Amino acid sequence: MEDLKDIIKECASGNARAQEKLYRMFAPKMFGVCLRYAKDRTEAEDSLQDGFVKVFLNIQNFRHEGSFEGWIRRIMVNVSLGKFRKQYVLQPVEDMAQFEDVEFSDDILAKIGADELMELVQQLPPRYRMVFNLFVMEGMNHQEISEAMNISVGTSKSNLARARDILKHKVLELYHGAKSNANYSA
Repeated sequence: MEDLKDIIKECASGNARAQEKLYRMFAPKMFGVCLRYAKDRTEAEDSLQDGFVKVFLNIQNFRHEGSFEGWIRRIMVNVSLGKFRKQYVLQPVEDMAQFEDVEFSDDILAKIGADELMELVQQLPPRYRMVFNLFVMEGMNHQEISEAMNISVGTSKSNLARARDILKHKVLELYHGAKSNANYSA
């Protein structure tokens, strides 16, 4: 098997076979990244394709410092953020007092699986889903999120709090049948 460094070098020189090989190596995992930020599978597929176009256009700029997968991941997240900014107008939500904590018992947390949780995250309103994913999955802080999404730090914090609140209520509904009056629209 070819060394990743050689594949990257061949991609930079425009070798279509190397590009296809690289795509096949990273597309499944990067599709998962795009899917977390997209409203549906079709949008995730579009983001994946747009992201790989950017990867191939900029691959000569990869300096082989750090993880290549991390470099591709950053491109996919940025493409997803760009699509989000074009589609949604962000409204600041500054009143944090409206979010009350809901306690979970350990038995509820033990029951919910990763796939089930991801499905619930996909149901979040777009701006909450975006902030939640950037904070939880990408490990960005609120300052970084505010810069990436062109929102205030307070809006980032309140959107994350609201996303968590919605997820808590959805989990309670799922496992206890408890209906909530919470308004999930954003």
